[in-house]
Amino acid sequence: MDAETSIKGFIEASFLDWPGRVASVVFLPSCNLRCPYCHNSALVLTPDDFEEISVDEVMSRVEENAGFVDGVVVTGGEPAVSAGLPGLLERFRLSGVPVKLDTNGTMPEVLERILENGLASAVAMDIKAPLTSGEYSRAAGREVDITAIKESIDLLLGARVEVFFRTTVVPCLHDDDAIRRILQEIPGHSLTFQNFRPEEALDPQYRKMLPFGAEDFERLKKNCF
Repeated sequence: MDAETSIKGFIEASFLDWPGRVASVVFLPSCNLRCPYCHNSALVLTPDDFEEISVDEVMSRVEENAGFVDGVVVTGGEPAVSAGLPGLLERFRLSGVPVKLDTNGTMPEVLERILENGLASAVAMDIKAPLTSGEYSRAAGREVDITAIKESIDLLLGARVEVFFRTTVVPCLHDDDAIRRILQEIPGHSLTFQNFRPEEALDPQYRKMLPFGAEDFERLKKNCF
C-alpha cells in the first residue's frame, strides 16, 4: 500500500495551470533541487510552516466542484519525492478526476510507474537548461543526473498522454542558443516559456535580478522558433 501523501496547499480553481481546463491545484512539499529562481521557495525550504491538508478534505472539495472544475493539477515542490504520490493519483483516477502532474524529471522511475498505470492524463516537465551537467546543475542549484533527465524526456516523447515541456527563463542562465539546444531535445514538441519572478526567488541574489523585459521576452521566443 502506498504511503499517505502530505499536502501543503490547495487552490479551488485555476485557469492557468492546465491549458484548456479549469483545474484545482494540489501542492506537495519539498524538492530534490534548489533552483535559485524557484518562486515556491517556502514550500521547498520550510514546508513545515504550511498547514497540513488531508487527502480526504482535498477529495471532498474536488468532488464538490465537479460541475465547474474538470481536472486536478498536482504540483510542488517536486511531487515525485513524495512516497505517497502514486496512491494520491490512484485516488483521483478512481474518482474519475483527470490529473495533470508537474515534475522536474529527475526521477524517471516514478514517472514511468505513473505512465504505465495510467495515473495521469497529462504531464508537464520543466527543462531547466541545455542538457549538459554544468549548465543544468547551475540552473537546478544542485548536481543533476543528466541521464535521468533524458530518460524522463524520452518517456514523455513516447507517452500517450498530453505532454507539456516548460522552461523558466532567467537572463543569466538562458539565451537564444540555450533555448534552441533545449528544443533539439524535444523533437516535435513545443516549449512553453515562463519568465522568472524575482520577488520570491529561492536565492536572495536572484531577488535583485531583473527578469526579461516584455520586448526581450518576446524576442527570445520569436528567435527560437
